[in-house]
Amino acid sequence: MHYDLIIRGGICVFPWGEAEADIGVRNGKVASLSVGSADEADRVIDARGLHVLPGLIDAHVHLRDPGKPEVETLETGTRAAALGGIATVFDMPNTSPSVTDVTMIDWKRDHIRKTAHVDVGIYVGATRENTPDLATLEQQPGVCAVKVFAGSSTGNLMIEDDAGLEAVMRSGHRRVAYHSEDEYRLQARKPMFHEGQPYETHSVWRDVECAFLGTRRIMALARKTNRPAHILHVSTAEELDYLADYRDISTVEVLVNHLTQVAPECYEKLGGLAVMNPPLRDRSHWEASWRAVRDGRVDVVSSDHAPHPLEAKKLPWPKCPAGLTGTQTIVPVMLDHVNAGRLSLARLVDLMAAGPARVYGLQTKGRMAVGFDADFTLVDMKAEREITNDWIVTPAGWTPFDGTRVTGWPMATIVRGTVVMQDNEVSGGPTGQPAKFAP
Repeated sequence: MHYDLIIRGGICVFPWGEAEADIGVRNGKVASLSVGSADEADRVIDARGLHVLPGLIDAHVHLRDPGKPEVETLETGTRAAALGGIATVFDMPNTSPSVTDVTMIDWKRDHIRKTAHVDVGIYVGATRENTPDLATLEQQPGVCAVKVFAGSSTGNLMIEDDAGLEAVMRSGHRRVAYHSEDEYRLQARKPMFHEGQPYETHSVWRDVECAFLGTRRIMALARKTNRPAHILHVSTAEELDYLADYRDISTVEVLVNHLTQVAPECYEKLGGLAVMNPPLRDRSHWEASWRAVRDGRVDVVSSDHAPHPLEAKKLPWPKCPAGLTGTQTIVPVMLDHVNAGRLSLARLVDLMAAGPARVYGLQTKGRMAVGFDADFTLVDMKAEREITNDWIVTPAGWTPFDGTRVTGWPMATIVRGTVVMQDNEVSGGPTGQPAKFAP
């Protein structure tokens, strides 16, 4: 047999367990999981000593395109993803202009084909104006989900009241993704704080109840409308415990930062480079997040990659913008957690491949199986590296993990059979495509 690509000798993480296998790829799809020793290919990768994972997915990124090329573009952001072992990203709609109509969805889809190094899903933002059109917008090719900012957004990309949220939930049928902080509580508490207070004040203002209240309200409306909800960046023990009773109608995302960085130490060390929404919280919530990962309550782990200029992040609180870089570093950091014994490699694949595919309806990604897209992330679980700012290709040029030593490193990223990254180099021009989702 002749293949376009053969990956030989790697330890493959299949849904049914780990096994050494030789994988054959033809026409961008997995053609065989048992390639013969005499079979040939246009390209052969020797994966001995490496683990072969399904192409990992970062289901929550802000690539700032269009709008802020000095901070990030779709080209640089997907290059960063590829370098970090990510084969697919889902890009948020709060760009300038925002992705809230067919015209912008079409533009984003065309821009992906011209500039992306990995495949991209497109979030469409919910507004009061486009709410009647959401049932149509969520069906556009490449759209992964409707995104609702129930708190903490700009312009018209926020719907904070129950009537507005219910109207969104009654327009369409696919799972809706929510930023669920409660805007009313945020605004009521804002006068309690002033400029120049410690960066840790961010987690006092946007407290546990702010997140928990937002999530309770959304779950009540999800029950009322029978519309499935995906709660993004869950950050509190209270939410995780509460959402366990809503598994029939909800799914849960936790960020790598909430699994890795702990207050108050992170604010003392990083200052504005620890400021994000929802905030990094104390050890009790870190421990609760890991319990939820271990007992299956978490469906997806993402980065919420949201770059800002370094000089802006160094401003005093609350002038420093909220948001951290992350798509290039999430895989090394999570592999280090695997090596530390906090989760298995199979569970990482569940959270960053099978989980996103299940939650968002990616039909042919998220697992290694014949007929699926030939997306792979090859990792060296023994490689020891240091994450540094000079490795980051995002134009913002910084990472909150600068100076962090990790064990476990992405060695290759393959998207639909094309080797996009190998040995820390992105090769060839953009070959990314809009991802395909079930209707």
